[in-house]
Amino acid sequence: MPAPGVHRPALDSVEIGALRVTLAAEPVLDSVAKAEFRRVRWKTMAYVLLFFACTARPVGVASLVGRRWAVWSGIPFLAMAVLAFVQRARTGM
Repeated sequence: MPAPGVHRPALDSVEIGALRVTLAAEPVLDSVAKAEFRRVRWKTMAYVLLFFACTARPVGVASLVGRRWAVWSGIPFLAMAVLAFVQRARTGM
């Protein structure tokens, strides 16, 4: 359900929920369960896909406000994407 007074599609709520699940799952997988999901390629790819899909949504929402917000939120997103793949290339993990 969208926020009161904001006429946005219900899909926004699904995407926000997915982002919350991703943010909650990351510390559980890494710190609590100490899951080795990064060593299995398909699990890593599924995690990366979910992570970037969830973190790209705020850039899309910012772009609805205006070009300036889209640029200022898009730059850190692109930097994060580049650095994620650079880290993967350098460490192999």
